[in-house]
Amino acid sequence: MRVVFGLLIIGVMYLFLWPVPVAPIAYEFPDPPGFSGDYAENAALDKLELVNLPPGEVGPEDIAVLPDGAVYTTSLSGNLYRIDGNSLVEIDNLGGRPLGLHAGPGGALYIADSFRGVMRWDGPGTLRNVVSEIDGNPVIYANQLAVAKDGTIYFSNSSDRFDPETMGGTKQTSVLTIWEQSESGYVARHDPGGTTVKIAEGFVYTNGVALSPEEDFLLIAETGRARLHKHWLKGPKEGTTEVLLDNLPGYPDNIEAQGDGTYWMAFASPRVPSEVLMPYPFLRKVVWRLGPMVRPAPIHRGMLVHFDGDGKILRTLQDPDGRLGITTGGKIVGDQFYVMTLDSPWFGRMPVSQMP
Repeated sequence: MRVVFGLLIIGVMYLFLWPVPVAPIAYEFPDPPGFSGDYAENAALDKLELVNLPPGEVGPEDIAVLPDGAVYTTSLSGNLYRIDGNSLVEIDNLGGRPLGLHAGPGGALYIADSFRGVMRWDGPGTLRNVVSEIDGNPVIYANQLAVAKDGTIYFSNSSDRFDPETMGGTKQTSVLTIWEQSESGYVARHDPGGTTVKIAEGFVYTNGVALSPEEDFLLIAETGRARLHKHWLKGPKEGTTEVLLDNLPGYPDNIEAQGDGTYWMAFASPRVPSEVLMPYPFLRKVVWRLGPMVRPAPIHRGMLVHFDGDGKILRTLQDPDGRLGITTGGKIVGDQFYVMTLDSPWFGRMPVSQMP
């Protein structure tokens, strides 16, 4: 009996007192809108062809189109691939964990590397670091970027608290960051002269960013609060940030500017039921101590929205069965629509003529 009582005491002490990395902040989410109205459920992504990465490779997070028309993606292992029809040709190994990709002036490929910051690639063997710190503090979770016509780079840093290189990877660190709800994410600007400054702060897991065609505003996805912001770069509102889309049905990931004033944004997961615990920091610590089996996790249910710069939803494409895995981005390239994924061994593709 004493042994049972002793074990019970140890168990209670563990659940209540064991140190954990997360320091939850109370926050109350509005009730999610569900899949109705502008987000009405459909199975449009069932038409996607799955294009496999080479054996053993996963995680084609993003794509970029260089001026010569070549389309590139990367993998979890850091490989850089050129997409040639149904084949992926390995061009280089970048190392790190490349996430966002964007072509810059002169044909350079810029990479948001979640382990190393912002990188630049001009061909095999040319990879170099562009931004690794701001004011002496390391950039520990670069996520996506957008490059202006003059070479200015705008990039998101998802968290200033948790480093995915030491915390088990980007997915695990995203869950930890969102579960904590600390407003440690930011967006920074790196100008061609070499100066890097933060331009917008206080986000819970900053994710996708995209420039408007006139480069007068920047869109910012805040995954941890299920909303989208517009940060003004020019005009009477310069330097201010406003919510463009609030209380989304899922957690937004990458944003891809289509170049015509419209954008594609992917949702990594629909909203999870454990949001009801967000007002209760102590209970969230207890849940974290219980281990991975009970911690919140992304739900495989692919979704992308097409919208304009005013926040008007133009169409919604979904994968309710979760065939794709975690969707991270979408973009029309030529006559094909690409849908990228976080940790699946494939990405999706369909002819634009088959899109609803």
